[in-house]
Amino acid sequence: MSSWLGGLGSGLGQSLGQVGGSLASLTGQISNFTKDMLMEGTEEVEAELPNARRKEVEAIHTILRSENERLKKLCTDLEEKHEASELQIKQQSMSYRNQLQQKEVEISHLKARQIALQDQLLKLQSAAQSVISGAGGVPATTASPSFGYGLSHHASAFHDDDMDFGDIISSQREINRLSNEVSRLESEVGHWRHIAQTSKAQGSDSSDQSEICKLQNIIKELKQNRSQEIDNHQHEMSVLQNAHQQKLTEITRRHREELSDYEERIEELEDLLQEGGSGIAVTDHSKIHEMQKTIQVLQAEKVESTKKIEELEDKIKSINKKLSSAENDRGVLKKDQERLSVENRQLLEECESLKLECSKLQPYAAKQSDTVTEKERILPHSSSVEEEVFRLQQALSDAENEIKRLSNLNQDNNLAEDNLKLKMHVQVLEKENSLLNQEKEELQISLSKLNNEYEVIKSTAARDMDLDSELCDLRRNLEAKEQELNQSITEKEILIAELEELDKQNQEATKHMILIKDQLSKQENEGDNVISKLKKDLNDEKKRVHQLENDKMNITKELDVQKEKLIQSELVVSDLHLTKQKLEDKVADLVDQLNKLHTKNLNIQKENFELQESIKQKEEELSRVRDELITQSLLNRDSNSNFKDDLLKEREAEVRNLRQNLSEIEQLNENLKKVAFDLKMENEKLNLACENVRHQLEESIADNNQISQEKNAIVEALKIEKEQLDAELCRAEKRLLEETNKYEQTMEELSNARNLSISDLQLDHEHLIKLNQEKDFEIAELKKNIKQMDADHKETKKMLSSSLEEQKQLTQLVNENEIFIEKLKERSSELQEELDKYTQALRKNDILRQTIEEKDRSLGSMKEENNHLKEELERLREQQSRAAPVAEPKTLDSITELESEVNQLNILKDNLKEEIKHHQKIIEDQNQSKIQLLQSLQEQKKEMDEFRYQHEQMNATHTQLFLEKDEEIKSLQKTIEQIKTQLHEERQDVQTENSVIFQETKVQGLNIENGSEKHDLSKAETERLVKGIKERELEIKLLNEKNISLTKQIDQLSRDEVGKLTQIIQQKDLEIQALHARISTASYPQDVVYLQQQLQAYAMEREQVLAVLSEKTRENSHLKTEYHKMMDIVAAKEAALNKLQDENKKLSTRFESSGQDMFRETIQNLSRIIREKDIEIDALSQKCQTLLTVLQTSNTENEVGGVNSNQFEELLQERDKLKQQVKKMEEWKQQVMTTVQNMQHESAQLQEELHQLQAQVLVDSDNNCKLQVNYTGLIQSYEQNETKLKNFGQELAQVQHSIGQLCNTKDLLLGKLDIISPQLSSGSSLTSQSAESLRTIKSDVLSESSKQEIEELRKSLQEKDATIRTLQENNHRLSDSIAASSELERKEHEQTDSEIKQLKEKQDILQMSLKEKDLLIKAKSDQLLSLNENFTNKVNENELLRQAVTNLKERTLILEMDICKLKGENEKIIETSREKETEYQALQETNMKFSMMLREKEFECHSLKEKALAFEHLLKEKEQGKTGELNQLLNAVKSMQEKTVIFQQERDQVMLALKQKQMENTAVQNEVQHLRDKELRLNQELERLRNHLLESEDSYTREVLAAEDREAKLRKKVTVLEEKLVSSSNAMENASHQASLQVESLQEQLNVASKQRDETALQLSMSQEQVKQYALSLSNLQMVLEHFQQEEKAMYSAELEKHKQLVAEWKKKAENLEGKLVSLQERLDEANAALDSASRLTEQLDLKEEQVEELKKQNELRQEMLDDVQKKLMNLVNSTEGKVDKVLMRNLFTGHFHTPKNQRHEVLRLMGSILGIKKEEMEQLLNEDQGGVTKWMTGWLGGGSKSVPNTPLRPNQQSLLNSSFSELFVKFLETESHPSIPPPKLSVHDMKPLDSPGRRKLDTSVPGSFKGDTGSSPALGRSHMPRSN
Repeated sequence: MSSWLGGLGSGLGQSLGQVGGSLASLTGQISNFTKDMLMEGTEEVEAELPNARRKEVEAIHTILRSENERLKKLCTDLEEKHEASELQIKQQSMSYRNQLQQKEVEISHLKARQIALQDQLLKLQSAAQSVISGAGGVPATTASPSFGYGLSHHASAFHDDDMDFGDIISSQREINRLSNEVSRLESEVGHWRHIAQTSKAQGSDSSDQSEICKLQNIIKELKQNRSQEIDNHQHEMSVLQNAHQQKLTEITRRHREELSDYEERIEELEDLLQEGGSGIAVTDHSKIHEMQKTIQVLQAEKVESTKKIEELEDKIKSINKKLSSAENDRGVLKKDQERLSVENRQLLEECESLKLECSKLQPYAAKQSDTVTEKERILPHSSSVEEEVFRLQQALSDAENEIKRLSNLNQDNNLAEDNLKLKMHVQVLEKENSLLNQEKEELQISLSKLNNEYEVIKSTAARDMDLDSELCDLRRNLEAKEQELNQSITEKEILIAELEELDKQNQEATKHMILIKDQLSKQENEGDNVISKLKKDLNDEKKRVHQLENDKMNITKELDVQKEKLIQSELVVSDLHLTKQKLEDKVADLVDQLNKLHTKNLNIQKENFELQESIKQKEEELSRVRDELITQSLLNRDSNSNFKDDLLKEREAEVRNLRQNLSEIEQLNENLKKVAFDLKMENEKLNLACENVRHQLEESIADNNQISQEKNAIVEALKIEKEQLDAELCRAEKRLLEETNKYEQTMEELSNARNLSISDLQLDHEHLIKLNQEKDFEIAELKKNIKQMDADHKETKKMLSSSLEEQKQLTQLVNENEIFIEKLKERSSELQEELDKYTQALRKNDILRQTIEEKDRSLGSMKEENNHLKEELERLREQQSRAAPVAEPKTLDSITELESEVNQLNILKDNLKEEIKHHQKIIEDQNQSKIQLLQSLQEQKKEMDEFRYQHEQMNATHTQLFLEKDEEIKSLQKTIEQIKTQLHEERQDVQTENSVIFQETKVQGLNIENGSEKHDLSKAETERLVKGIKERELEIKLLNEKNISLTKQIDQLSRDEVGKLTQIIQQKDLEIQALHARISTASYPQDVVYLQQQLQAYAMEREQVLAVLSEKTRENSHLKTEYHKMMDIVAAKEAALNKLQDENKKLSTRFESSGQDMFRETIQNLSRIIREKDIEIDALSQKCQTLLTVLQTSNTENEVGGVNSNQFEELLQERDKLKQQVKKMEEWKQQVMTTVQNMQHESAQLQEELHQLQAQVLVDSDNNCKLQVNYTGLIQSYEQNETKLKNFGQELAQVQHSIGQLCNTKDLLLGKLDIISPQLSSGSSLTSQSAESLRTIKSDVLSESSKQEIEELRKSLQEKDATIRTLQENNHRLSDSIAASSELERKEHEQTDSEIKQLKEKQDILQMSLKEKDLLIKAKSDQLLSLNENFTNKVNENELLRQAVTNLKERTLILEMDICKLKGENEKIIETSREKETEYQALQETNMKFSMMLREKEFECHSLKEKALAFEHLLKEKEQGKTGELNQLLNAVKSMQEKTVIFQQERDQVMLALKQKQMENTAVQNEVQHLRDKELRLNQELERLRNHLLESEDSYTREVLAAEDREAKLRKKVTVLEEKLVSSSNAMENASHQASLQVESLQEQLNVASKQRDETALQLSMSQEQVKQYALSLSNLQMVLEHFQQEEKAMYSAELEKHKQLVAEWKKKAENLEGKLVSLQERLDEANAALDSASRLTEQLDLKEEQVEELKKQNELRQEMLDDVQKKLMNLVNSTEGKVDKVLMRNLFTGHFHTPKNQRHEVLRLMGSILGIKKEEMEQLLNEDQGGVTKWMTGWLGGGSKSVPNTPLRPNQQSLLNSSFSELFVKFLETESHPSIPPPKLSVHDMKPLDSPGRRKLDTSVPGSFKGDTGSSPALGRSHMPRSN
């Protein structure tokens, strides 16, 4: 900008200087001219000048003077503005430089702080690793890289993270605790599984179920307890987590609020410091003294605050002591309190640093007092204050970070007491902060006072300076103006004298000239009027002619169009003819086909008739054969039956074949009919098409006829109009001739009059000539003066125009620069894209290298770890064998921790998988876009080649056409020459060779017509070619548009990446502009300073590039981690396969112990992961070290010292060196670009490898899926078998139920038999007594009835035996089915075993493939090394490729140039073709003329021949005597012939003239159109120039106004900038001092950091000891648990033995009671064993828990039921011993009365036997009086019981009265034995396997009779049976 403004100012100065010079030269010339004129005037005439002329000259002079002064003022103003703008620009550049330096200082500080933080982080990480080596080392390692990454991205990651390192430790401890509990529970589960296996073995041997039930109960109880404990623990964890999160949120909210308050206060302080730092100048010593006093007061207050802080420290110490005494158990809280005390100390140190800063402010105040004495050095150093503020910010941020740590560490303790104590600490800190804030506010007030005082002093000083400068300028201007006034007065006096003389002479000359001019003007006006009238007439006529010609042109165009239409219609007609011919051919073919088909149809019909006849014949033969067969069958039925069947079958087969043939023939007939129908339809369609074509032809012919008629009409109209125009032209020519004659007459008259007056006027004329000569001299001199004035004026105009042009050039330059900047931006965006690509490639390469190195390291470390782990395992085994209680608990803890970490890592793995998928999608999209772009480029290349080929073909065809046209033109010229020669011969010999010429002309006419046709054809071809070219151009445009759209898409893709680099490029542009400004202002020391700044900027750029590289390395590391993750995924897949195999093994071997293998695998995986994380930590530490070295180098480069201003030569040398360094930096940039490209190529290969690995992973996952599918299938088959077994169990339960019923019936029958047997045999029972009595009375009757009953019982027994047999058969079938199912299960198990073997083989294969992959990885590492060696070669290849690309670009440019040339040649060819067409048209017109001439000649020849014949006739008739008349007639004929010849010649001339006029008219029209176009163009250019001038004037005026405004603003800014310059100079002097101070402060900070590190190391050692103590306590707890478990085992074993004894006793009883059902029970035991094995395999933990609960409930119910039954039994025994059944007695009593009187004594005996009365006593009673007994019985029994059902007597019962009492009693027993209530129906769902709880319930619900038989005597059962009803 400064260079442009300088150019403007210099241009304006030069132009104004030229103006002044021209004015001076003008005044000199005027003075010389006036002297000469005075001399001549003294010689010739001496007269007085009038006063008016003098006044005019004076006025002109004053105007010129005023303009001159105005221009001078403008020049001075512009110069001042120029200087002011330069000053402003310098000051702005200086301020920007200062700001840049400040920013660099800030960046260096921030970088130093970042390094310190990174060091602290690394220390913390190492400490954390040492702490958590025994418990949870992996999470710390996993957290550390992410934390480091966050730090690298953000200056302070503490603001964003809610969780701190302490939280991670606490969460890790909780995870460890939970994992320990989980491992304990798993061990318990394994223990109980082992017990279950042992119990199962025993149970299978002894086939006992009660043992299993008890064990299941115990397992369920244990599981319930475990689930409850887990739920409680989870609930507690969730509550603790919620409380922890709430505390976190509250503390973070408070902390953020405090932070925001502190930041606002710091910003206010910074603003105040910036306002006050610009200048603090004190005018009076008294103010400074007051400031010193206030500072002292502040210091005193600060001392008091420090005392208060010390008191607070004492209080804090006492509080810490109290806390330590209260919380000895919790070491974590102690550490937190110690950290709090450390932070308080740090705060105190910060307060002391603030004191030091205040003390530093005192010498600055002293310096200010010195600056009052020295007015030039007023300003203090502002940057020191800013640095102090920065230090305060650093201290605050450190305090905030420490507060965060405290808060996060305190969060781990979930108790309310910890929160209260933390709140107390926070309150104390807040109080301290409030005190510090008060001190800060006081300092702010003092600073604001100083700022106000300084501003007042500054404003007064600036005003004084401005006033002095303005006074000096005004004095200079006054002196200059006084000198100019004196000069102008002298010049004015001289000019007045000269001008008075000149006025007189001019007046005389002007009067004479005016008279002559008046006369001449009158004559000219008259002539002009006449000429204008004539011109108007001519113009009107010309316009009419133009209109007619235009009409003619339009008509010709229409004719051409119609001709083209005709040609097209002819083409269409020809096409239609062709189509018609084709259709006719098709029709003919179809007709032939139809004929063929007809013939075929006829043949087929004939064949059909023949076949029908043959069928009829065969049917007749069949009928005959049938008759014969019938006759034969009657004769030989037995012998020939087989033969008949065979014949019948053969005949049927023949009939079937014939029918098939018939159906096929019918189908053929149908197909042929369809084809014929289709052909007919096609024929009809073709006929319709033919008719349409005919109609179209007729229409086209009619259209052509109409067009030809219209054309003829138009041609006739044109001829008529031509004749009219000719007539009008003739009239116009006559008028012109008449008017010219009139003018000539008038001119002659005027000349005569003039000759008369010449003699009189000659004398006067001589006098006038003399006077004229004198006046001419005077006029010539005046003209010279005027010319000089004009020249001077033109020069001034030129100067102004040049200045305007310079302005325009400047604006153009500005625009060009803007365009250049835009281009640079675009280039930079492209470069940015390339850089991004290369950086991505670099990242990928670095990642892959690191992954390979890490793989190698991890392999070595894995081997070492495996060895260590093996050794440790051996040691652990030895220790376990020696002493189980003294085992180290670390291994279990590490295992549990590793398991928890495995879960975490799985979650991370899933997240990383998703990220990998996302990246893969992005990469695939990019690859697809690349492929599409390459395809589009190839297509474009192909299209370009095709266009070239087509273009060459077009050129070839054009050349051929031109050659043909040239040949045609030559032939036409030849024909014309021949015609000319023939015409000459005809004129010589008309009568002799008429016929010959006539024939020749015909031939030539035909040739001409052929030529015209050829020309038309060539025209059509050329038009087609032109159209083709246009179409190709359109295609090229479309392709260009496609290219543009593709480039836009690429730009859209790269815009996101371009946005990052635009800022850097803008900075570079600013630096380039600053360099231009430096170059324009050639001040060497400033240049050197600028170059130093540029060096710094380049260093910054290098840092940025390094930052980009670091980002790329990060991305590389990220890709490495992804690669590791992929490998981990493969490992995880393998682990999953191993797990599946282990599960299959478990199923096959049924509860094999597989814990150790799983633990080993997990340990290996986790050790691998730990090693990888350690390697990543090492890589990060190396990166940090490299960053530190880079930063140190950058700091050393930034700390370049000042330059001595005296040594100019050294400065120049330094500038050259800096330029060389700049060049080196640029070269380095280019090298980086090339390396990045090479890395991108390598990264593509590595990506392919990654894809391959992913494909392998996918294959493995597919295999896993297949295995899982197989596993699910096995499980399904197993479940199906289970369902089958359940069904079998249900069937068995039903069978058992039926057996129970049978047993019941059997018992009843046995009871009946027992009742019957004593009746038969003589015993002590009642039945025997009755039998004896009956034998004595009626032995026959009893024997018959007993026989019948026995037979019925035998029948029923036989039926029952049959049912038992059927049930046994069913049982056999069930057992067979169970055996079959067990065999199927065995087969399935074998299949599963085979599948497991296959899986093992696959696993071995996969392991082999993994080994091969490891080998491949090693090979690839070697390949990578070789690739690194090939890297340099690829760099060279890339350079060669770049050169090739540039060559290709040049080739493309050349090709474009060739295309442009070809286009130009095409245009030229088209122009030549048009010219030739015009020539051709002219030749055609000449041909037409000649043909007209020939036809006229032929007509004349015909007329002459006729006349000659007529004359010959006349001569023959009138030979005699009529010679005179003949002679007269001959003469008349000759004269007529001559007249006709003359007439023909005239007509030919007129025709030629018409043609010439037409040609001229066309030429004139073309010229008129050309002129109109030119006028339009010129008008447009004029309008554009006017607009441009107006715009430039407006812009100039705007710029002038803006410049004035800027001047006002700049003058204000100049003073501020001068003050800033002074302050910056002071700042530069104090910079070194500050640097030293900063170094000291940094050293102090390092010391503090080292102390903190030592303290943290101590704390870590303490924490390690505590961890060991915790581990010992855990081991003790585990030992206690094991003892407890052993005791529980002993208890359970004792209880089991007791149960076994009880079971043995029950078994003995069951064997004694159920001897007959042993076989069935054995089968049932086998089924139960199968069911138990099936149920054990598929039982899950939840089912077991439910079973235990149900079994408990069942046991309780059973015990309750048993107690109730025992109680009832006891009650029944007690109640029934002394009682008789009422119902029985009632029935006996009623039976006694119903029986006949003869048999009543039997009833009484029976009653006596029931009541227990002896026989003898009964006999005595019966022998006694019978009535007494009956009376007593009736009196004792009363009326009977009311509960008896009153059964009404049926008619059958009356017959029964006669039957015996024994029969009635038996029937009564039978009715009573059948229960009224139906037996309980058991549903299928209640039936379960024998172990299931449903089975147990079933046993309880068995009827009491079945139980009673087993448990008690049969007598009891029988006695209670009727009671149950």
